[in-house]
Amino acid sequence: MAKEVKKVAFLTAGGLAPCLSSSIGFLIDEYTRKAPKVEMIGYVDGYMGLLKGQSIKVTDVVRKNALVLTRHGGSPIGNSRVKLTNVKDCVKRGLVKEGEDPLKVAADQLVKDGVDVLHTIGGDDTNTTAADLAAYLASNNYPLIVVGLPKTIDNDVYPIKQSLGAWTAAEEGARFFQHVVKECTANPRSLVVHEVMGRNCGWLTFATAMAYRKMLKRTKVLDAFGLTKKRLDVHAVYVPEAKVDLKSEAARLNKIMDEVGCVNIFVSEGACVAEIIAEMKLRGEEVPVDAFGHPRLDKVNVGQYFAKQFGSKLGAEKTQVFKSGYFARASAPNKKDLTLIHSCCVKAVECALSGVSGVIGKDEDKGGELRACEFTRIAGGKPFNVRKGSFRKMLGEIGQPYPRKKRIAKK
Repeated sequence: MAKEVKKVAFLTAGGLAPCLSSSIGFLIDEYTRKAPKVEMIGYVDGYMGLLKGQSIKVTDVVRKNALVLTRHGGSPIGNSRVKLTNVKDCVKRGLVKEGEDPLKVAADQLVKDGVDVLHTIGGDDTNTTAADLAAYLASNNYPLIVVGLPKTIDNDVYPIKQSLGAWTAAEEGARFFQHVVKECTANPRSLVVHEVMGRNCGWLTFATAMAYRKMLKRTKVLDAFGLTKKRLDVHAVYVPEAKVDLKSEAARLNKIMDEVGCVNIFVSEGACVAEIIAEMKLRGEEVPVDAFGHPRLDKVNVGQYFAKQFGSKLGAEKTQVFKSGYFARASAPNKKDLTLIHSCCVKAVECALSGVSGVIGKDEDKGGELRACEFTRIAGGKPFNVRKGSFRKMLGEIGQPYPRKKRIAKK
């Protein structure tokens, strides 16, 4: 029989996504409906607030107005990037003292606060950290349930079929490009590079390009006066899972440049990262990493790399790189995402009250069943399937040869 739940805590961590605020809103509302006597708090700035013991109480006013949060992006309680097993980083940032174990500090704080259920809302890093914490709690007989929600606009978490906020990020990225694509009219032979988020996975780049092209299809143009759909279209899409033949692509894109006077490229922020880092190291440049050991992509700068590679080869008079990530990830969720978020939050509360830990999502290994996926099965870096029929169809429509697939080992 599950232990009675008296107190619940929430935390959001990692980068933003169009689901954090709404997830908290739905969770608070669902607990208020199903277990109105349960006390709730939110740890400030993710795992950082947990380590520091800083939290905000969910008051009666918050309970009554919780669904207001579903209309906002960002996180009302704040985020941070903290890995509880990276002791050196936690000590360096003053989150724990020398000689302390961050996992024990976090566990002790949860016990001190009387928390029975911890809801973590974040991507693969957040939930793998939650997995580390859950394992520590279990091995040290801490009576606590940990229930995660899969937030990442990259949509790359095993075994989750669809992560929260990803659909919205694609739609918002397409809206962003609707504006910046007009820069192709600012100069003759214009090269516009749209860098989309996605460290290891090209799903968001593909989905954003698809969403934009659907918008373009519904848009009226005036071919007779130079406003053509081919000029406003996407001319190339590059993702981390596929190899890019820069020489042959330059030749293909040069023909488009000659024909319509511009080239518009969509590229994942993780495309060709290994090649770029190799070049940086040859030049003796240091490649900084974050707390989770990931290369800092803002320093690698994939968009600028592609702009440099193609700019001179295409004889571009002006080359511009636009990044839609911060615009897209801070948005409030669209209707499609809200429906998914709400169903996951209902299941999260159900699991929490019945004593079941895990990450809530549609389990790809179990026929898409909405359930608490075991923490031991949660991993990031799930690749986008470049053999997907809709991806191949899109490449065919824009005249881009089907790329060779990179070999990516499953984590």
